[in-house]
Amino acid sequence: MKMTKNYKILGKFIKDMSSETPDVETYIFVKDYISKYQLNIDIKSKALKNKMVEVNTIFKFEDKKKNEKKSYFEINFATIIKVDDEVKEKKELEKIILCDVQVEIYPDLEKSFLNLINNSGYPGIKFEKKINFEELYKQRFN
Repeated sequence: MKMTKNYKILGKFIKDMSSETPDVETYIFVKDYISKYQLNIDIKSKALKNKMVEVNTIFKFEDKKKNEKKSYFEINFATIIKVDDEVKEKKELEKIILCDVQVEIYPDLEKSFLNLINNSGYPGIKFEKKINFEELYKQRFN
C-alpha cells in the first residue's frame, strides 16, 4: 500500500460562518444547555477545471431537541485541491474528498469553529472527540 499523497491542497478559506443567539433569554438558557448540542458534518464537493476540486466541509453545532430557545452555529470551510493525474477511479477520488482532505484540514477547521463558538459567548466548549473520518468513510461504503 503506497502512502504517497495523491492530491495537493492549493488553498483553504472560510467561505461562510454564522452564529445566532437571538436574545438574552436564549443566551442564558443556551449557556447551561450547550453541552448537549451536537456537531453535524456535511461534505460537498464540486469539480473545477484542471483536475481541481472545491471541497466544502460544513460543520453545524446545534440543538437536536425541540427547545424554543436555541443558538445556532455553522461554518463552511472550503478547500481547493488539485488531484494527481494518476487518480482515475471515482472511489479513489471519494476517499480523497471524504477522508484524506478532511483529516488534513480538521485541526484548522475545528480551531476556527471553536473560536467562533467561544467568541459568541460560550467559552470552554470542546467537541467530545476528534472526528474519525476514516471510520466515517468506511461506514459510508461498507
